[in-house]
Amino acid sequence: MQGTVATYDPQTRSGTLLLDDGTEVAFPAAAFDASGLRLLRLGQRLKIEHGSSGEVSRITLPGLV
Repeated sequence: MQGTVATYDPQTRSGTLLLDDGTEVAFPAAAFDASGLRLLRLGQRLKIEHGSSGEVSRITLPGLV
């Protein structure tokens, strides 16, 4: 699944993504920390990975493993 960065707070390392259907999905600091990324830009496209209970567990750049 992929989404576009709608909000991002570098102090809390959390934010929200917009899916292609307009649904807003929040991601916690733990998902950002698991990404290995150093920063995000508004409008940036990201791949979303979900944990076993459905929470966003990791965000990465599309095409990265």
